[in-house]
Parts: sequence; C-alpha cells; structure tokens
Amino acid sequence: MSDDDRAGEFGPIYLPALQRIRDLWLELEPLVDETAYDDVVAPTELQISLSDGLGNAESARLDIQWSELGMYSFHYVDSDDVNWRFDRHPNTHSPETHFHPSPEAATTAAEPSCIDVTEVSLVTRAVHTMWRAAYEDDNMDQLNSASNPP
Repeated sequence: MSDDDRAGEFGPIYLPALQRIRDLWLELEPLVDETAYDDVVAPTELQISLSDGLGNAESARLDIQWSELGMYSFHYVDSDDVNWRFDRHPNTHSPETHFHPSPEAATTAAEPSCIDVTEVSLVTRAVHTMWRAAYEDDNMDQLNSASNPP
C-alpha cells in the first residue's frame, strides 16, 4: 500500500502488534517459511513468507503494517503477481475498513471488508481464516466473503 492510498492519519507503527501478528501466523500456519521486518532498528513492516500461494503460485508473502492508532494493512502478493489487501485507514475511496480484491488490489476497486473486529489478534485470525479458506478451496472469491470472521 502506498501513502497515496491513505487520507488522514495512519499513525506510527506499533511494534508489539507486529510481534503478536508474527507469533500468531507462526502458530496458525504451517506454510510460513520465514518472518522478517523491513528494518531491524526501526521496523515499519512485518513480512511473512509462505512456501505456497493461492492458485498456481509457488510462494507468497504478506506485508503487514499496524499502527498505534489501530490502523492496518495486510497486503498479499505471490509468485504469480496476484495481490489483495485487507486495510483499515482513513481514505477517500471506501469505508475506513475495506478490502482490495485480487488480482491487482487496485485502490479504486476497494470494497467494504467482511472483517468487523478491530483487536490485533482477532484481525490477524480473521485474515488468516480468509486466506486459509481461499487456499484450501482454491477460490479467491472466499477472501472477503465471511460474516465477521474469525
């Protein structure tokens, strides 16, 4: 997600939230290959690498941001260049909590998110639940289709 996609304050990155998200993905998902931060001194993003992706993708990565204000972005990209995002931030193109569908996760294609929860662990579990359902059923239409996951 670029700063151009945001209108209003996102807030400083909240490292304890990124650590909790990392721990949950490691606990919940056997396909996690590795986790890393974009900067070891002043991280702004958690990166979770997966050994498989949706559809025919051979690998995937989630780039995750979480702010002190509870704003977030879970951005998926895979080896087939498929993108999608669950976001919560002020903007001019959609509700504050929204989903950018695949394959491009275009800003103009944002739609309301099925995720209504706001607590870091619950949002993380919801994103994981949606990804896992789409992965197991090989159906990206399931990414934003649940009723208030997790």
